[in-house]
Amino acid sequence: MRSILKYPLILVISFLISGAHAQDQKIGYFESNVILSYIPEYNGIEQRLQLLSDGWKQEIDEMDAEIKALEEDYKAKEILYTEEKRAQKKQEIQQKKTQRDAFLNEKFGPNGEYFQQQNDLLEPIQRQIFSAVRTVAQKQGFDFVFDRSGDIYMVYARGEFNLNESILLELGIEIEE
Repeated sequence: MRSILKYPLILVISFLISGAHAQDQKIGYFESNVILSYIPEYNGIEQRLQLLSDGWKQEIDEMDAEIKALEEDYKAKEILYTEEKRAQKKQEIQQKKTQRDAFLNEKFGPNGEYFQQQNDLLEPIQRQIFSAVRTVAQKQGFDFVFDRSGDIYMVYARGEFNLNESILLELGIEIEE
């Protein structure tokens, strides 16, 4: 889906850039991962999310160990069980797997708690960065600004158009060279 959206964007940009009679376009870029690395709150958010995810991963590991123990016990005793007991044990193992999968989806699925927490914690920082990007772009007269950290990136960009330092300054963060 993203590649489908990428090609029309590239065509539009190529058209805008190649138009000899069109006014000159000023294009800039920034790297959101670089900007985030300088924001102190981001490190705290990463640590909170890591602790949260580590706790859930430990629970998943415990579930996996329980499932493995049940499967090993079943294999060791399978010939001793009646058909009814085999079916019961298989159902118990499958139920544990289903519970683990539901837990995984609840915590790490597309609409899971991890991504919801991540979104809730990062949204204010993202809004602050995008506001700074808009301000810098308007002040410096840019027509286009791209984030090179995501799926859509430029293959070549002259360093003079890198806006990382200006955006950091706009956010009140000074970097040491």
